[in-house]
Amino acid sequence: MAPRYAVQFLPRAARELAALSLNDRQRIDARIQALAGNPRPPGVEKLAGEEALYRVRVGDYRVVYSILDAVLLVLVVRIGHRGEVYRKLQKHRGK
Repeated sequence: MAPRYAVQFLPRAARELAALSLNDRQRIDARIQALAGNPRPPGVEKLAGEEALYRVRVGDYRVVYSILDAVLLVLVVRIGHRGEVYRKLQKHRGK
């Protein structure tokens, strides 16, 4: 049996999740919790850049996260609409 990863949210990602409608929040949270069992599910994409970031799609939303295999941790970095989340990442990185 594969080890389970702990799931943690950066404060910004937790606020972004809380700001969504209840229906969207439930769907996204279910997908995030599934990452604990398999942090690299089918459909995941590694984002280009200096950080080791991945993203999964949940409808029109994207969940951007980092996988820390050494400590079995999935760290949710950003959650946002597909048209905005990548711009927010670039702004966050200072690019």
